[in-house]
Amino acid sequence: MEKTFIILKPDCMEKGLAGEVLQRFEKEGFAIVASKMTRLESPILREHYAHVADKPFFPEIEEFMSSRPVIMAALEGENVIQRVRDLLGPTDSTKAPAGTIRGDFGTDMMKNMVHASDAPETAAAELQRFFLESEIYG
Repeated sequence: MEKTFIILKPDCMEKGLAGEVLQRFEKEGFAIVASKMTRLESPILREHYAHVADKPFFPEIEEFMSSRPVIMAALEGENVIQRVRDLLGPTDSTKAPAGTIRGDFGTDMMKNMVHASDAPETAAAELQRFFLESEIYG
């Protein structure tokens, strides 16, 4: 069984949609095998977004992602990485079709409700970054 990592972003939390979003994943048959709520701080955000940390728009990402607590989770299931991304829709919410999480609830490229790992290597690295091995129950 494959595992992936998600973050229910500040816009998801602010809109009170965490339960609805998690329910969509559960309805697809994915198991939640780890979860926790936290407020992300600069050092971990710089590590997580290392690929854009030197870009001029990074301070805006950092401010947004640290603006309120988020829920992080590990999901497990068959082909879960790609299937979660399909459920989310494109990163840019304005291009996401209705019926996808971002199409139904997101507003733009950054306020797109959920971060999700994009590959097995990314999922493994992100799960290790945000969870202890003993916190993952699957």
